[in-house]
Amino acid sequence: MHNRIRTMKTDEISQVQHVAKTSWNSTYDGIIPADIQNNFLKTAYSDEQMKHRLKSSLFLIAEVNGEIVGFANFSPVNDIGQTELGAIYILPEHQGLSIGTDLLHEGLKLQPDAKEVFISVEKDNDIGKHFYEAKGFKIISEFEEDFDGHLLQTIRMVLKVR
Repeated sequence: MHNRIRTMKTDEISQVQHVAKTSWNSTYDGIIPADIQNNFLKTAYSDEQMKHRLKSSLFLIAEVNGEIVGFANFSPVNDIGQTELGAIYILPEHQGLSIGTDLLHEGLKLQPDAKEVFISVEKDNDIGKHFYEAKGFKIISEFEEDFDGHLLQTIRMVLKVR
């Protein structure tokens, strides 16, 4: 199996939207109601939003044998060396194969000024939580978040890089 991590191109938006929808539905089934998931996906992964993210942030995709199977989205590093890992999603059948790790490492390589990476993860997203903990992320806070009328328990984590 050949994994390749690279920056996303505009003509790949629909493939990334497919990965987002499939992995969101799989990750948040039973945690976030389907209609709220779908509203969020429609907005956050609309063509316009995707084009904006491509221009204003680091958007990486993971390819396996030419198929896009995952992605990661990092905010630009701020003046004190902080970046936000806004999203990292991999198709369920490709999870556990180091693709997430490769995406994280490539993001850090392409943002050498980053000293800290922040993420917010839903408390019941055990797969995500375990992944981040295994990579060295530490919990810094926990809070309740109103997600389109649905209350979520969110955990804030940070990875100190340098």
